[in-house]
Amino acid sequence: FYADFGPLNLAMLYRYCCKLNKKLKSFTLTRKRIVHYTSFDQRKRSNAAVLIGGYAVIYVKKTPEEAYRALISGSNASYLPFRDAAFGNCTYNLTVLDCLQGIRKALQHGFFDFETFDMDEYEHYEVKLAPEPTSYNCRAFSGYPLHAPEAYFPYFRKHGVTTIIRLNKKIYDGKRFTNAGFDHYDLFFIDGSTPNDIIVRRFLHICENAQGAVAVHCKGGWSLCLLYLSLLRDVRCSSQSSQQRGMCS
Repeated sequence: FYADFGPLNLAMLYRYCCKLNKKLKSFTLTRKRIVHYTSFDQRKRSNAAVLIGGYAVIYVKKTPEEAYRALISGSNASYLPFRDAAFGNCTYNLTVLDCLQGIRKALQHGFFDFETFDMDEYEHYEVKLAPEPTSYNCRAFSGYPLHAPEAYFPYFRKHGVTTIIRLNKKIYDGKRFTNAGFDHYDLFFIDGSTPNDIIVRRFLHICENAQGAVAVHCKGGWSLCLLYLSLLRDVRCSSQSSQQRGMCS
């Protein structure tokens, strides 16, 4: 978005793991050494560290700490921490180790499984359905299409989504979801701010009582702190590892 530069999303990590696995299993490369290389650019180094560290956690079954120690051994300097999607000074850093701990936590709770991961579907809907619904049938905003609520119905029904929570200002009529059989709730607070206690309790109550999966959307993505809160409470994540999963999703 703005000054942020990673970590890379699940599709990128999956693609990297597939390429590395293919090379490791290649008969022609049996006696060759595979080198993981990146540039001196600090941002690229941090993203490259998460890729190889993530592979070590997922496939080599290393702990995040073991993988991270290998990354900082020898002459390797420290890695530039990731930051929020904004301009100016960052007041909260997300380290490479935080990302590796988030990957392990996600594996432990079944949040993703690369044995069944559909990268094509992931990347298709990241562009096609990622933008928020709009009252217009379809329009472009900053290069991304914006869809009417009806465009989401088939995907939501296929994946068992029964409830939609909107966190930003109203730019479409929520009845278009409720008339189609979905539950729809508005919990507005300013994007990038912190929700008050009433909104937090209401959000958790809705999620706990939903009949199926819950779809949450805001405008810029910063309001997903409510999802982080649910991870902190329900699966006892650290604040850093829960944020990492939100950033990589």
